[in-house]
Amino acid sequence: MTTIPHTKTELLVLLAELELHPRRKWGQNFLTDPNMLDAIVRTAAPATGEVILEIGAGTGVLTERLLAAGARVTAVEIDRRLAGHLRAAFGGHPGLRLIEGDACDLDYDALLGAEPYRVVANLPYACSSVLVATFARLRTPPRDMLLLLQREMADRLAASPGTKDFGSLTVSVRMTYDVTRLRAVPPGVFTPPPEVDSALVRLTARTPPLSVAERDRVGAVARVAFGQRRKKLSNALSAHFDAVAVREAMLRAGIPADVRPEQVDVLGFVRLAACLPAE
Repeated sequence: MTTIPHTKTELLVLLAELELHPRRKWGQNFLTDPNMLDAIVRTAAPATGEVILEIGAGTGVLTERLLAAGARVTAVEIDRRLAGHLRAAFGGHPGLRLIEGDACDLDYDALLGAEPYRVVANLPYACSSVLVATFARLRTPPRDMLLLLQREMADRLAASPGTKDFGSLTVSVRMTYDVTRLRAVPPGVFTPPPEVDSALVRLTARTPPLSVAERDRVGAVARVAFGQRRKKLSNALSAHFDAVAVREAMLRAGIPADVRPEQVDVLGFVRLAACLPAE
């Protein structure tokens, strides 16, 4: 019977059996450090019966721990060989729903509905920004997310206004979530080790959330603003909106006329988007 690999040696044996060479484009850097895995589950503290979404289930080492804690896990895996391994290893476990497919193409509102759920995942680095931004725009966003991310991505999510890492992704995600960096994670906990450092990050949903239309509107304004971040905010926006309307909107939103985009905080962008004319 297929089993979950609990050591680096067991992982290498499994990969050989599956004739699988880890693919960078799918972010196949497998967690092999049991202490790190235990720390993730301990931090997540899943309650019995709660729904957890895991993106990139891989060999099932995190899935196994979440199921053992009593969670109902919806696990997404793009690699057909790993998906087959997971089916064999868990043998129809009643707490597991396995989705074979690309996590970036799924309709999570349809998949998970309006029931509260959480995300606990070692996100594939190549698509992490797309996935996090997608979750932040959902009609029913996850109530919290505990994510292993590339450190650069974690820096962008947690960035403060006025810093180089503060940008449109920061604004788009922080409309919906408060972001806390929990710990740095070295490459050595993965096999193969990535070429960058990682970080464990918690995102906690703000209540009440903005409507989907409001989030889309603010996100669009932020993308226009940071598309020309070296310019003053008024000039960047005037390439897309009427210049007089931009000046009036900034005045009504309480934003000084001479600031650059990174100097405006998330709530400032929310006010500004509400004051700008509809396209």
